Amino acid sequence: MTEQEIRKVFSSFNDKKVLLIGDAMIDKYIWGKVNRMSPEAPVPVVEINKEEIRLGGSANCALNIKSLGASPILCTVIGDDINGSKFLKLMKDSDLLTDGVFVDDNRKTTVKTRVISEGKHQLRMDDEDIHPIKIEDQFINTVDSLLKDTSVIILQDYNKGVLTKKIIKTVISKAKKRGIPTIVDPKKDNFLEYQECDIFKPNLKEIKEGINIEFDESKDEELQKATSLLKEKINAKSILLTLSGKGICVNSENGFIHTPAYGGSVIDVSGAGDTVISVASLLLSTGVIPENISKISCLSGGIVCQKVGVVPIDKEELLSETIKIF
Repeated sequence: MTEQEIRKVFSSFNDKKVLLIGDAMIDKYIWGKVNRMSPEAPVPVVEINKEEIRLGGSANCALNIKSLGASPILCTVIGDDINGSKFLKLMKDSDLLTDGVFVDDNRKTTVKTRVISEGKHQLRMDDEDIHPIKIEDQFINTVDSLLKDTSVIILQDYNKGVLTKKIIKTVISKAKKRGIPTIVDPKKDNFLEYQECDIFKPNLKEIKEGINIEFDESKDEELQKATSLLKEKINAKSILLTLSGKGICVNSENGFIHTPAYGGSVIDVSGAGDTVISVASLLLSTGVIPENISKISCLSGGIVCQKVGVVPIDKEELLSETIKIF
């Protein structure tokens, strides 16, 4: 891609409407110092300096989409609890639409609490319900009402219960009828349910568990074989496999490409998957070829991994760095 082509693609993001469907949550951070070990157990004592809450899961994906200049609409289910109220306030404060957010008094709002000291995670605590949502039909009807003028649909599964088998099948079917591309960030439980999506983006752990396969990820021929098998099983157009510190590979009708990781040392991988799928979805909606989707998405993941905590990608930084790698 030439610099002019790259700038044109990034500029086109401003005209895109992205429907995000999946599990949303609050990411809570507790920062502190470790000066001693506990006398009660062999664990460090963290002296708390600061606490912060941020949007997480598919809501963090919405922040990334917004940061890239596009218009996100989040469809999710939260609890009718104090954390649900905090979630809605965070959405409002971030100028994100809540038209697709359902409040359900039968579940908790998921909260992931991370304790950070010495620049790294010391502990994570999850407070949540993960049973399937009971309002499938209302949820599907709302999604259907929001499909008009949608450029791309992201299905982001964290195994918290929003993406049921019925919702997955119905949404992909409706998208295909309207010619809207779909991109999936999966988890194990519904791994093979995302039939006929456009891009399927698992990580190494997910692909091995999802299709019950073992392979040597250091060998491209084995990565190609595994992604080809998965591509066939779910009849997807492309498999975008994230390899953590080893980059990303893509297997599509254009063939197999492995893109090595970009950037410096990894500080924090939290939220990197949200950034990768956000960037990939917008590139997909603009017709960028799979090889270049892989390159730019890989670069975006490398950028956010050099920052502490779950933070959205900076569009101008990504644009500048993208121009450099082409």
